[in-house]
Amino acid sequence: MKRWTVKELYAQKPVGEEVVVKGWVRSQRKTKTFNFIILNDGSSQGDLQIIADADLANYEEFSKCGTGASLAITGKVVESQGKQSIELHATSVEVYGNVGEDYPLQKKGTSMEFLREIAHLRPRTNTFGAVFRIRHHLALATHKFFDEKGFFYVNTPIVTAMDAEGAGELFRVSTLDPANPPKTDKGEIDWSEDYFGKQAYLCVTGQLEGEAFATALGSIYTFGPTFRSENSNTPRHLAEFWMIEPEVAFADLDDIAALGAEYIQYMINYAMEKCPEELEFLNRFIDKGLKAKLENVAKTPFKKITYTEAVDILLKSNKKFEYKVEWGADLQTEHERFLTDEHFKGPVIVTDYPRDIKAFYMKQNDDGKTVRAMDILVPGVGEIIGGSQREENYDKLVKRMNEMGMEEDLYDWFLDLRRHGTVPHSGFGLGFERAVMYITGMSNIRDVIPFHRTPGHVEF
Repeated sequence: MKRWTVKELYAQKPVGEEVVVKGWVRSQRKTKTFNFIILNDGSSQGDLQIIADADLANYEEFSKCGTGASLAITGKVVESQGKQSIELHATSVEVYGNVGEDYPLQKKGTSMEFLREIAHLRPRTNTFGAVFRIRHHLALATHKFFDEKGFFYVNTPIVTAMDAEGAGELFRVSTLDPANPPKTDKGEIDWSEDYFGKQAYLCVTGQLEGEAFATALGSIYTFGPTFRSENSNTPRHLAEFWMIEPEVAFADLDDIAALGAEYIQYMINYAMEKCPEELEFLNRFIDKGLKAKLENVAKTPFKKITYTEAVDILLKSNKKFEYKVEWGADLQTEHERFLTDEHFKGPVIVTDYPRDIKAFYMKQNDDGKTVRAMDILVPGVGEIIGGSQREENYDKLVKRMNEMGMEEDLYDWFLDLRRHGTVPHSGFGLGFERAVMYITGMSNIRDVIPFHRTPGHVEF
């Protein structure tokens, strides 16, 4: 007999039919004559209520099963007298796996910190089931959005020889013996003896390789893991995370900013369409203003201001910030949140940042002080997208690289893109986990990725 998911049962409501469901016990309420079993199979936010009569052969066996036990139940679908539309009247119950007395997920509440310690079990909770179903749909929304716009999906390397951001926050990849690496005559590690014949690292971005494909295919996007060895133990940082990075030939900063705003609104609308139950749950128990916030951003035009205008707004606010506001310093989360949450009360695009706080590849403005960069800020989070128009002029790019002390030889292939048929082009990066945080209302980035990687933490 075909197995039905809980989601299918609620969608089709096959009243009168005999079906098989399989899932995990959320709770049981036993009487002398029957047992109410609440079952969830992960397919939806909703649970299925099952009535199992005491005359079933193994009644005592399955009635002793605790929260988390797995069951296969055959029964007849009937209309429910309770708040749910249907329920199942069991004709047989098979126990697949009971749980031990030390099973940590019970009906009583547990802290987020504790759930991070049992990340292999937390997807079974209502909260994390909702978060990861939404994460799935946001990934689908990403591919649908870019496909509908004619973009091509490109898989860029995870292992690289370059520090694309120039921040030095790289994880080294090596097969050399750490206790006894080969040495040069100068006593330095001889990286020529390593697997790749030079120093290699986990990528911090797929942008540079993405540019190569954009200058051939026109519009491309990457969606893959990226890595930062930044020693930041905060609710907003991960050592391993996923990035979406579109690159578009013949596009300027305005084009890419508009694309970013449209993409954010598309993801929100997709989540509201595909995950209404999950968002309703998170709105009730995680962030009571979540749905209103999302609906506001989904339909509100994004304000656009320059970095200089943003600094002016912050200075005139008379608000006391932890980090000093001054022209030339990067905007901190508290500054971004003030702009979105208090001043504009909606999403904001900030453009034209100081050159000295941005990456080498960003196109310089004629003022010699700023670059064609942009950040998209959303209420409750701050920055969710960072992007720029790329410097397409070979001489200007080389000059900037030299100013920053970069090894030109490592980027020779990247400079080829400016030597041979260079074009104006632009792109942005969106940290997928930041987007999931925003759309789910979760306050800690470790709670929107299946198994987090942070300083001192590589479990699971």
